[in-house]
Amino acid sequence: TSMLLALSLRWSPWGRPGVKVLVTAGVFVTTLWNLRFFLNPSKGSGEVSKHRQPLVILVWEWPSKQVPNVSRDVCHELYSITGCQLTTEQQLLHQADVVVFPHSRLQPGQDKLPKERLPGQNWVWVSLESPSNTRALAAWNQTFNWVMTYRQDSDIFIPYGKLVPNWSATVNIPAKTNLVSWVISNYHRTQKRAEVYKNLSRYLHVNIYGKANNKPLCKDCLLPTISKSKFYLAFENSIHRDYITEKLWRNSLLAGTVPVVLGPPRANYEQFIPADSFIHVNDFGSLEELATFLKTMNSSRYQQFFAWQRRFSVKLYTDWRERICAICTAYPHLAHGRLYPDLQSWFNS
Repeated sequence: TSMLLALSLRWSPWGRPGVKVLVTAGVFVTTLWNLRFFLNPSKGSGEVSKHRQPLVILVWEWPSKQVPNVSRDVCHELYSITGCQLTTEQQLLHQADVVVFPHSRLQPGQDKLPKERLPGQNWVWVSLESPSNTRALAAWNQTFNWVMTYRQDSDIFIPYGKLVPNWSATVNIPAKTNLVSWVISNYHRTQKRAEVYKNLSRYLHVNIYGKANNKPLCKDCLLPTISKSKFYLAFENSIHRDYITEKLWRNSLLAGTVPVVLGPPRANYEQFIPADSFIHVNDFGSLEELATFLKTMNSSRYQQFFAWQRRFSVKLYTDWRERICAICTAYPHLAHGRLYPDLQSWFNS
């Protein structure tokens, strides 16, 4: 507006705008302003305004065995996310803005998908497993609009946990009665973590719990048992970018132990947690050096690993309802209409 007024002043004689010029300029500005919203309506009221309210999210099959009741407005009641309606009723497919497909429920193949996709409807592929434990991805090329995984570059990012600011927090280190513990359910000798454990155990004793050692821990026993150890082996079952699971968030940080991690490189962990809050297996030239470091650590050095507790608290993501509701929060910012041409290549990258 100011630019046009300046031009009208320049064009009119004696440095004063003529009435016709001002009227013309005003009409021009008004037209441009209205055209702005016509050409780009999302700038004014958000992408969600194009769709019905609430946004309907259909979970084609629930990711976990136990299907919760989502008939109420659970996103608002539990997570203060408004305008978001979850459903598991497949007959509501034609009303759904988004359809969610957990990979664990897709197998063995395409026959489990809906026969048609509505115009403007977006399909989401969901997985919390690593590429090493995710099969038959090649069959899903040109199928999904969005991906929802633990990877930071996902359309909808769903980590296993995170640190949230908490400036009123205090350092709390549980009493310790042993050096190292590890909870392991599926032990396979071919895994990297099995090899590292076998060699590390030559130099120090590891208290092992879980089905693999015939010492399963009940749900309420897990954290109290682990918390008695100074260190916890947060060893991932496979090594991939951003694949950092509850082994770090729950079994280590929440339990009040220092995680000894085996997973992606240290720099990747430091994108999630402070550099001085964990020990990486790759920090040492040998497992003997690592064992010596753990066994000879003094109290003062040990306490430094808990400095993060003064500023943060651990938030776990364990409820699939919270993860699915996150789609509504991300929805206005997501690209619409595209398809992943090669899902397997993306996930393995």
